[in-house]
Amino acid sequence: MGKYREDAQELLRLVGGKDNIVAVTHCITRMRFALADPGKANVPAIEALASVKGSFTQAGQFQVIIGNDVADFYDDFVAVSGVSEASKADVKKAAVGNQNPLQKAMGAIAEVFAPLIPTIITGGLILGFRNVLGDMPYFGPDGTQTLASLSVFWTGVYNFLWLIGEAVFHLGIPVGI
Repeated sequence: MGKYREDAQELLRLVGGKDNIVAVTHCITRMRFALADPGKANVPAIEALASVKGSFTQAGQFQVIIGNDVADFYDDFVAVSGVSEASKADVKKAAVGNQNPLQKAMGAIAEVFAPLIPTIITGGLILGFRNVLGDMPYFGPDGTQTLASLSVFWTGVYNFLWLIGEAVFHLGIPVGI
């Protein structure tokens, strides 16, 4: 057993015992619990533990902030509690039961649109660079010409960037997924 054995045993008691834990995992700094009954967790007592930096509930998950030693704390917690190790996806799936209908609907919408965000950002950056080439008159002897108007090469790049930049928005093709 490690140095967090006592705090791990106390955290187990304060979250409502092994029977109240549907799934538990950790990320870089937090323990993530899917609890059968979140009301059984004694939040003020949990936050008073020496190893705990704070806690909060998000997306149906009860999260306890441990800090950089969370992996060691988690190992001790699993050892004293006897709960099986779970992945983040397992805890996320188990925590859906603790969400109200609005949270479930927003989660479903987020699952649909989250993969599109990098595509939209990429398309916007490409079109932004295109605007620098063809729409910003900072070049030429008097500073009134665009880079695309001065060079056939940059005119070609300007026109090509229109195709790939707009394709993202017109076709809705997720790039990199």
